[in-house]
Amino acid sequence: MLHNIIDAITGGHKKIKGTVVLMKKNVLDFNDFHASVLDRFHELLGQGVSLQLISAVHADPSENGLKGKLGEPAYLEEWITNITPLTAGESAFNVTFDWDEEIGVPGAFLIKNNHHSEFYLKTVTLEGCSWPRLSPLCLQLNYLPHETPAPLRKYREEELVKLRGDGKGELKEWDRVYDYAYYNDLGDPDKGAKYVRPVLGGSSEYPYPRRGRTGRAPTKSDPNTESREPLLMSLNIYVPRDERFGHLKDALADSTPNEFDSFDDVLKLYEGGFKLPDGPLLENLKKNIPLEMLKEIFRTDGEGLFRFPKPQVIQANNSAWRTDEEFGREMLSGVNPVIISRLEEFPPKSKLDRKLYGDQNSTITEEHIKDRLDGLAIDEAIEKNRMFILDHHDALMPLPHEEGDEFGAISKVYSPAEHGVEGTIWELAKAYVAVNDSGYHQLISHFLNTHAVSEPFVIATNRQLSVLHPIHKLLEPHFRDTMNINALARQTLINAGGILESTVYPAKYAMEMSSVIYKNWNFTEQALPEDLKKRGMAVEDPKSAHGVRLLIEDYPYAVDGLEIWSAIKEWVRDYCSVYYKNDEMIQKDSELQSWWKEVREEGHGDLKDATWWPKMQTREELIDSCTIIIWIASALHAAVNFGQYPYAGYLPNRPTVSRRFMPEEGSAAYEELKSNPDKAFLKTITAQLQTLLGISLIEILSRHSSDEVYLGQRDNHEWTADKKALEAFEKFGKKLAKIEDNMFDMNKDGKWKNRVGPVKVPYTLLVPTSAGGLTGRGIPNSVSI
Repeated sequence: MLHNIIDAITGGHKKIKGTVVLMKKNVLDFNDFHASVLDRFHELLGQGVSLQLISAVHADPSENGLKGKLGEPAYLEEWITNITPLTAGESAFNVTFDWDEEIGVPGAFLIKNNHHSEFYLKTVTLEGCSWPRLSPLCLQLNYLPHETPAPLRKYREEELVKLRGDGKGELKEWDRVYDYAYYNDLGDPDKGAKYVRPVLGGSSEYPYPRRGRTGRAPTKSDPNTESREPLLMSLNIYVPRDERFGHLKDALADSTPNEFDSFDDVLKLYEGGFKLPDGPLLENLKKNIPLEMLKEIFRTDGEGLFRFPKPQVIQANNSAWRTDEEFGREMLSGVNPVIISRLEEFPPKSKLDRKLYGDQNSTITEEHIKDRLDGLAIDEAIEKNRMFILDHHDALMPLPHEEGDEFGAISKVYSPAEHGVEGTIWELAKAYVAVNDSGYHQLISHFLNTHAVSEPFVIATNRQLSVLHPIHKLLEPHFRDTMNINALARQTLINAGGILESTVYPAKYAMEMSSVIYKNWNFTEQALPEDLKKRGMAVEDPKSAHGVRLLIEDYPYAVDGLEIWSAIKEWVRDYCSVYYKNDEMIQKDSELQSWWKEVREEGHGDLKDATWWPKMQTREELIDSCTIIIWIASALHAAVNFGQYPYAGYLPNRPTVSRRFMPEEGSAAYEELKSNPDKAFLKTITAQLQTLLGISLIEILSRHSSDEVYLGQRDNHEWTADKKALEAFEKFGKKLAKIEDNMFDMNKDGKWKNRVGPVKVPYTLLVPTSAGGLTGRGIPNSVSI
């Protein structure tokens, strides 16, 4: 596009008019942005910011012919007040480039910030042509390394070297350095033994994906533990400057166990508001919660009144969540539909080492379930693929296991009942399952399998793939804000004493548990069809559009997920085929090979010797790998994140903590089941303050921002000049729109009862688009909350 402009200019020296759109780095910190934006941008005018065009055809003799000639510096001239459309916080400025025919056709530009004030450069537009903001080396065209114009290659190489850094020193907020570190910043041993946590990553005992390096000094108590920043009303933790997009979403926790007296008390959180009495508890809450979260909790009156939107699970009916049908349905279409698996042997057997853990096999017998198999014998039910299990056992059992305990688990089977004490005990049994599932969901399905495993791909992509590389442009939207939100999580959510340890069952073992699970993580099994086959929820079927046949047809997550998966893979195949015509081009792409080597050996280095890693020698391996990366960051994360408030915003439906054992006959707790079953239930699950903090957190996490960019969308429509790539992307968007329409049609079809269920909540978590707010739908491009 730029070529056409330059070719149309004749003569030796011309002026090229342009427009620059940028945002100040802290613009979202201010409420009065529009009133004083000119003052904040004033220092960038004049010679505050310079831009130079770089020749793509003529080398600079003074650089030994290794670099393209640079044009004269151009500077921001004046603030444009009437340009549209701009989003909140953006401002536009005029710029004029001096172009000389000796420079030849420009292929990139070099930008310098000559002032201390930071900004985020979004676009540079020349005579109606827009270049997407990618980095100081910026170009609309995609180039494989060997195809890059010779005068631009050195700039390309130098940019990657700068992004890698030197691995030394503390990184400052203005740095643009991508490097690796272990999760050694979760504990705070200087505060005492209570806050000591193992380093995750770099050992066979505690393997883990790598995080971004910050370079902070070690603690005084332990040289292997990185010191932590003190928690302030706003957080300041290093992430590479280009990764800081999102709004703060942070929290602290306090585990004071005040009680709800009844379900009516719980409902007051949504119907009128719940007043926490004045006193130390309320003051402690205000003191320990950062400002952003306080705004979410204290709604409008400023009088300490907690008020939340009514979660979808209780919008149609306050009690339908308690039915067994709904309990089972949510394992297929709730917030954690990725655990259920086909039962292949009865009774279920543990895979834990008997020498270490004793007999951990289930004590369930045929007598317990024979009346619930539609007349089938157990062997018949297994053979006909009719038996399924929600199994957290081997993941959770090592946590409460006492060393030297040779007697195995204390196992007791509870059966469904509707009335009396037995009915209450059955309700409690389901609550204990929900507690286990909540902990597994947050720490494994959500944080480990989307947030943590994605970060190494973000780092490696920025270190090894130039912004000119087509695979960088393919993946970049799916990395937006991931490193930022992960850094905030390490600071306030998954750290020692943070909100997750305080509000979910595994407590101080939370991240340690996710490390143990990571030992068995397999990149190729993150592909949805492979995951479904591994869990026994699907079998291979070459005649199927997706290559697999579901054994439960009414499995909303899988049904919708396979449609989204196939659309992503088709888009990736179309896009990669534009640039790679054969397998040999994959093998000879030096940046691509360095990228994949670093992903395996550094980013996921604790699993580098696994035999399942794709070799990255064929187009098919590239297509499969990119599809998995995009699936994890977009659809998988959406499926396990944005249903949190709709289902778990009402804590009795998804309790996160059990505070006492199942009452035994003859105990005072058992007698309480008779006299006040609801009180007994509420005294067993998550406490009052934990509930308030937990709901506040998941409401923030479940909200879409107003500027969210969804799957099939880009925040810049001119992200590439390659016509074939744009046509393939348009095709992808149209495909997603059809899938979305079909999802709504299926939700209206009474044939699919698991798509709505007793609570009347349609399954929309994998609907591609959404408005802002708490919608329970929408697939953002990236793991950004």
